[in-house]
Amino acid sequence: MRLIPIHALRPGMVLGKRIYNSDGLVLLAEGVELTTGLIRRLGTLELGYVYIEDAVTEDIVVPELLTEETRLQAIRSIRTSFKNLESQASLKGSFLHLGKTFSGMMESIMDEISGHDECMVLLTDMNTNDYNLYRHSLNVCLYSTVLGVSYGYNREELRVLGLGALLHDIGKTRISQKLLQHPGRLSEDEFREIQKHTEIGFKILKDEPNIPLLSAHCALSHHERLDGSGYPRALKGPDIHEYAKWIAITDSYDAMTTQRVYKPALLPHEAVEVMYAGSGTLYEQQFLAMFRDRVAIYPPGITVKLHTGESGVVSKIHAHVPHRPVVRVLTDGDGTPLSAPYELDLSETLAIMIAGIGQSTIDQT
Repeated sequence: MRLIPIHALRPGMVLGKRIYNSDGLVLLAEGVELTTGLIRRLGTLELGYVYIEDAVTEDIVVPELLTEETRLQAIRSIRTSFKNLESQASLKGSFLHLGKTFSGMMESIMDEISGHDECMVLLTDMNTNDYNLYRHSLNVCLYSTVLGVSYGYNREELRVLGLGALLHDIGKTRISQKLLQHPGRLSEDEFREIQKHTEIGFKILKDEPNIPLLSAHCALSHHERLDGSGYPRALKGPDIHEYAKWIAITDSYDAMTTQRVYKPALLPHEAVEVMYAGSGTLYEQQFLAMFRDRVAIYPPGITVKLHTGESGVVSKIHAHVPHRPVVRVLTDGDGTPLSAPYELDLSETLAIMIAGIGQSTIDQT
């Protein structure tokens, strides 16, 4: 399958991956043949890209960090718990369900991620139709846990980091959803109101059974930045716990690569480039370098243009060099489709570079 922008869809194309709504329910199943009406409908969902099947890329598989069952169960559990918090009148008392619900969830997530031979940060939200707090929380947890595995944390350390990532934005359950989804520029008062979610999240989590205090501190500190420009306490590098530094990176990345009401999603390589502008000032340089080395900046199925003028589709990613994938070359330097596409491993052919992201002719025969 291949990943293409919504505007490139044509009647007769076949959907390669399911499209979900904010509750994890399927809006369109894989294998559906797209009609003019369905394409028009997809255009209203604010999707940036979708996966479609075609003859020359039918064997390209897009890996998943979690099984579909685990992902849907996690999103539904997060949604239920967060909705309960939204409806609760005050923060007084205990939230006993939080520790039980999320500790069990983290065990399942760690088991599945640890089961991958070559675990990478894989884009998760290309086939969902909007941003929401539940998916964002799960994505940040997945990305942070992958990085924690690569960094060498033991299982208990992964559990604490993962819970901190999973619950980092729990304070937003007490912030007006209208304000959180505000499409324009926020006033100073509105921004200060949103900033309160870090301290609110800490208050919710700090005394909860089965929620480590350090996980609660991740909710408090994930918007702190090395140069002291973050909030709520304007901490500087040495005073920010390393777990919060990881979550600062994964939180920013997921926000950038997810479609929002007020801005389009960036592709992975674009988001990494933006984040690197803050290396050493906003984000820990060592952690950001490891993140770059673990993120699939060219997702399987995406069309790339080579500096030779040829173009093709990423067919495989190397975990050790994700920026040098295997490309299935489909057109020559003049843009003419090849009668015999071939695989080009950029990790072995170092003289050839990816010049950009593009779209080659799709063969529907």
